[in-house]
Amino acid sequence: MHAMIFFLLLLGFFWVARSIFIPFLIALFLWYMMNVIADGFRQFMPYYKHPSVMGRMLDWISRILSIGAICFVFYLFATHIKPMFAQLQTTLPVLQERLLSAMGYISGLLGISFDMNLLPNFAQIAATVGASAAGIAASVGMIVIYILFLFLEQETFGNKIKNLFANKRQSKKYAYIIESVDRNMKRYLFMKTIISGLTGLSAYVLLRVLGLEFAGAWAFMIFILNYIPTLGSIMACALPILFALATGSSFELVFFTSVGLIGLEILFGNILDPKLTGKALNLSTLAILINLVFWGMIWGVVGMFLSVPLLMIIFIIAAQFDSTRPLAVLLSANGNIPDIRGDEE
Repeated sequence: MHAMIFFLLLLGFFWVARSIFIPFLIALFLWYMMNVIADGFRQFMPYYKHPSVMGRMLDWISRILSIGAICFVFYLFATHIKPMFAQLQTTLPVLQERLLSAMGYISGLLGISFDMNLLPNFAQIAATVGASAAGIAASVGMIVIYILFLFLEQETFGNKIKNLFANKRQSKKYAYIIESVDRNMKRYLFMKTIISGLTGLSAYVLLRVLGLEFAGAWAFMIFILNYIPTLGSIMACALPILFALATGSSFELVFFTSVGLIGLEILFGNILDPKLTGKALNLSTLAILINLVFWGMIWGVVGMFLSVPLLMIIFIIAAQFDSTRPLAVLLSANGNIPDIRGDEE
C-alpha cells in the first residue's frame, strides 16, 4: 500500500514538474549525443588520451566538432526542413477533405460502412506536435544553459561519484552502474542514430524519385520518429502514405510509396536495428511498449522519444540490487540479466 502511494505521488510529481524535467532531459540528451559524436571523432585521433597539451587540444577539438555537427542539423532544419513543414501545414485541411472523400468513395465501392471518425485528424495532430515544438522552442535558452554547465562540469563527474560514498564497496557498485549505463547508452544512441539517419536518407531519395511533395520534411520526420519504438515506425510509414493517397495523381505513386517505405522500415527497423542494438538493449518488447505509453502520457512526445533510454537506465540499475532484480528479469528480453558487481572488496 505504501509503495503504491509513493508511486502515485512520484507519478504526480513527474507530471506537475514536467516544465522543469523536459528542458533538462532534452539538454541532457543533446549533451550526451554530442559526447557520443565526439567519441566517434576521437577514433580518428589516436593521441587524444595523451596527457599533454596536444592530447587535451585534440580532446577539445573532438568536442567542438560534435557541437558543430549538432548545430549543422539544427541549421539544416531551420533553413530547409522548417519551411517545408510550414507549407505542409497549410495543405492539411485540403488533405483531410481529400482523404475523407477517398474513404467515402472506397466505402461506397465496396458496399461497406466506414466510421470517418477513425481517420486521423491531420490538423489536430499538427496542432499537438506544433504545441510541443513551441514549448521546446520557448525553453531553448534554458536548454543551452544546461548544456553549457554540463560541459563545464563533466570532467568532475567521475571524481564526484568516487567521493560520494565513503564505503568502498558502495563506491565500486555505483561506479560500475554508471559505467554500464554510459557504455550501453553510447552504443544504443550511436547505432540508433546511424540506422535512423540511413532510413531517413533512403526515404528522401525514394520520395524524391517518386516525386512526392515535401520529401525533405517526410525524411526528417522519419529520421526523428525512428527514435520512438514501434509506434514511431508505424507513424513514419503511415503519414507519407496517407499524404500520397490523398494528394497523389496516380495509383502507382501510392503503391510505390507504400512498398518503398514499408520495405525500408523492415530492412532497417526489423533486420538491422535488432542485430546492431540488440546486445545493448536486451529489453522485452512488451516492456518497451508499456514504457512508451507510460512516458508518453506524462511528458508527451518528448517522453516517447526518451522512453527507451529511460527504460535502459532503470533496467541496468534494477539488475544491481537484490531487492529489484525481479523487476530487471521482467524487463529483460530473455530473463538473462547482468551479474551484481562491486560487492567484492
